[in-house]
Amino acid sequence: MPFAQPKTLLALSLVAMTAAVSGCTTYQPAPRAFNQATIQPYSLDSGDRLRITVFDQPSMTNTYMVDQAGYIAFPLIGQVPARGRTLQQLSGQIAQKLKQGYLRDPDVTIDVDRYRSVFIMGEVGQPGQYSYVPGMTVQNAIAVAGGFTARANQRMVDVTRKINGQVLTGRVNISSSIIAGDTIYVRERLF
Repeated sequence: MPFAQPKTLLALSLVAMTAAVSGCTTYQPAPRAFNQATIQPYSLDSGDRLRITVFDQPSMTNTYMVDQAGYIAFPLIGQVPARGRTLQQLSGQIAQKLKQGYLRDPDVTIDVDRYRSVFIMGEVGQPGQYSYVPGMTVQNAIAVAGGFTARANQRMVDVTRKINGQVLTGRVNISSSIIAGDTIYVRERLF
């Protein structure tokens, strides 16, 4: 019977490895912060194009891109950090810097001229990078990408989103809202 123990250990090892591997492939539902991000004020990031208006200052009123480092280059005051800020926070920051020796009482308003893209991958007709539209859902994004393929899981998708500088992935249903910068991955169905 000296051979029974190694077989038992081997069998237990295989069961443990199978459980570990299968545990790696299961996705948890999206965390609470993930869903709350869709109802928070819009947070700026690289790729957003902003229309900044400074009242009575036509030379400063223009469109500005948030660069890869998360800054905008603004006349007189130079680089202004935009990543992670709301439109209101950024306009206040620009106004405050303009008050420091440039303008007496600057009135700054900011609108998003073009949102950063969303990325749609997996079992869709035309995977790729697409323009984000406020109020967009997963289903809208998939429709823009040519719809589902015949093998697609049409109920749940994986969405990767940056929240407070942290990248999170969660499984959501197709009626869920998305935000600019999201990556949507449509998985193949099992049967």
